[in-house]
Amino acid sequence: MRTTLSLDDDVARQLDRESRRSGASFKQVVNHFLRLGLMAAKRPVRKPFVVTPRNLGLPPGLTYDNVEQLLEVVEGPAHR
Repeated sequence: MRTTLSLDDDVARQLDRESRRSGASFKQVVNHFLRLGLMAAKRPVRKPFVVTPRNLGLPPGLTYDNVEQLLEVVEGPAHR
């Protein structure tokens, strides 16, 4: 199919550069990148994965000031 297409100057330069780099014709390069763009447009938009933090706190009487004591209580005497 023949059609006339007006390209922005920067797009035309990138396509021409890719054509020279790959050795493919300008038409092949345009079709390749149009196909890639059309396939990407078909992909559903994914909902971002979100982690909701929860404050688990420390057991009563423990603080982060004495890490050795905290490890002893949480992991037992064999934490070393």
